[in-house]
Amino acid sequence: MTTTPPPITLDDVRDAAARLKGVAHRTPVLRSRTLDELVGAEVLLKCENFQRVGAFKFRGAYNAVSRLAPEQLARGVAAYSSGNHAQAVALAARELGTTAVIVMPEDAPRSKRAATEGYGAEIVTYDRYTGDRAAVAGALAADRGLALIPPYEHPHVMAGQGTAALELLEEAGELDALLVPVGGGGLIAGSATAVKGLHPTTRVLGVEPEAGDDTKRSLDAGRRVEIPVPRTIADGQALHTPGELTFSVNRRLVDDIALVDDDEIRAAMRFAFERLKIVVEPSGATPIAALLAGRAGPLPRRVGVILSGGNIDTARFAELCGPTA
Repeated sequence: MTTTPPPITLDDVRDAAARLKGVAHRTPVLRSRTLDELVGAEVLLKCENFQRVGAFKFRGAYNAVSRLAPEQLARGVAAYSSGNHAQAVALAARELGTTAVIVMPEDAPRSKRAATEGYGAEIVTYDRYTGDRAAVAGALAADRGLALIPPYEHPHVMAGQGTAALELLEEAGELDALLVPVGGGGLIAGSATAVKGLHPTTRVLGVEPEAGDDTKRSLDAGRRVEIPVPRTIADGQALHTPGELTFSVNRRLVDDIALVDDDEIRAAMRFAFERLKIVVEPSGATPIAALLAGRAGPLPRRVGVILSGGNIDTARFAELCGPTA
């Protein structure tokens, strides 16, 4: 009997960390006595909202783009994303002296599109409710001879994302549990690879919006499940199915998925702003939402949390978190 090797290992995450040293920010780990008291656990927050481009995505994008051959770098790269991966690939391309073309949904947050263009990328739009972004980007990349850097379906991207959890462990030590937002599954796949590789008994819990529970349904079914494109304020988690590579990791290493609704996400964003003095976007707030709403179940003593990003403009933040929200 043969077994298929995993797409990434702990050594791949460590190798990515070495490549990112001095390029990606080593983001802070915050504590809050108020949060600890509210949830009954010692919570350690890995703040990727302070990462370059404002989200963890820079880690995986740079790790992948930096490994391209010089001749491919000269031709350029392509990617598809609702915002954070778009910015990450655009910045990684600029840092490495190449160009980027990004396929983004027409309704992507204005601030994320503006930031992506600000890093020098060309934007091509599509309708997320009727179009296939991977197909659009794949055709574009083939036509122009560009290297396609997907947001999560790539071993180097997944390994790069896992460096956030690796840094958290280096600073905080062994954790009893780790909560991670789940979109396509790259962040939690890389994180689970790092955490389980070092501390196999640590529980890894993903967090999804209720409207976008494709990974939970897939884990429950033991196979990838498709759902209608979610309508949720957590735009970074509005996917209809997990990635094939990411799911192959997550079905082995992720212990459970918690679900939160949009009102709980709004409350978590307010809490982070008012009590922690940080800004997190809806997708980044989902683990805090799970903690505050009791959706993560009984908590062990030491809980790590990855706050995946903070890319939200002031108008959208006020709309979601203001007194009339």
